Amino acid sequence: MAVRCENVRLAAYTTLRLGGPARRFIEADAESELVEAVRQADADGEPVLILGGGSNLVVADEGFAGTVVHVATRGVTCRTDPARPGKVLVTAQAGEEWEPFVARCVADGLAGLECLSGIPGRVGATPIQNVGAYGQDVSETIVRVRAYDRRTGEIVTLDNAACGFGYRTSVFKGRDRHVVLDVTFALEESDESQPIAYAELARTLGVSPGQRVPLHQARQAVLELRRGKGMVLDPDDPDTRSAGSFFTNPILDAAQLAELERRVAERLGPETAFPRYPEPDGRTKTSAAWLIDKAGFGKGHALGPVRISTKHTLALTNPDGTARTADLLALARQVRDGVREAFGIELVNEPVMVGVKL
Repeated sequence: MAVRCENVRLAAYTTLRLGGPARRFIEADAESELVEAVRQADADGEPVLILGGGSNLVVADEGFAGTVVHVATRGVTCRTDPARPGKVLVTAQAGEEWEPFVARCVADGLAGLECLSGIPGRVGATPIQNVGAYGQDVSETIVRVRAYDRRTGEIVTLDNAACGFGYRTSVFKGRDRHVVLDVTFALEESDESQPIAYAELARTLGVSPGQRVPLHQARQAVLELRRGKGMVLDPDDPDTRSAGSFFTNPILDAAQLAELERRVAERLGPETAFPRYPEPDGRTKTSAAWLIDKAGFGKGHALGPVRISTKHTLALTNPDGTARTADLLALARQVRDGVREAFGIELVNEPVMVGVKL
């Protein structure tokens, strides 16, 4: 049965430990409860916030003047599909914790998610953000998403193409039409990882990009890299009191790339190289972390009670838990504006903003 409360402080439900109270808070541990909670709030004309693990969320100090529905559904099922030889279809409910789910898949010899180990949050959030790391995105393995369509009042199934996946985005992101109920992945039955695509991970494993390694080795190497950057939740590590990467890596067209080249040469010298990764559409991705650092915001840079992680320049942290959301936004704006001034690049926040904006 769904648990209903009032004036629940949302800071307790976010990895940043920031955010004011929700006027109404419902925890739904069954799909029917989840759908009914959203349907009833919509019928009442009540604003709705769907909350999972709170790992990619920045909530206003004033809280949320509506209904927060906390997704706590559980359950994982597996089946084979004759149309996909060598693959197993794994369906996970939206409220399943992501990291234990990935660990289970690796332990069961199912490849395709191993490079996404250690990421906080819940399964239902992964298609929204097209979660990715170390050369893998969930869009590579998702075959369908079941969701409640708030516009039609029906439960719908969206295949991979209908999800509109892009870099850290999808048809779900920035819209409130769909509430994800479960996600189905097609994973390869294998004791070996998918080909290692990320150079840093390949170096850690001592292999060349494109090679495969034992599944558990890939997972452990990713966890090691993430821990070194403060990106695996640890109550004893204040750097993990964050929302992960706060800014997405910019993707530049030819004119933007040329302008960045000019500014880098002017600021850092003509021989200075910056990270660049060709995109399939002809554009070029660069590193937000590199831009932040070279704009003068190094690891540990602080503004009042918040700071950039001491391990990774992309994470903004609330290290001792005393900050307000306003403090975090002040630091985010300082970094964003500094990068714009130095390099002409407008950084875009990755976390979802609730009641606030940059």
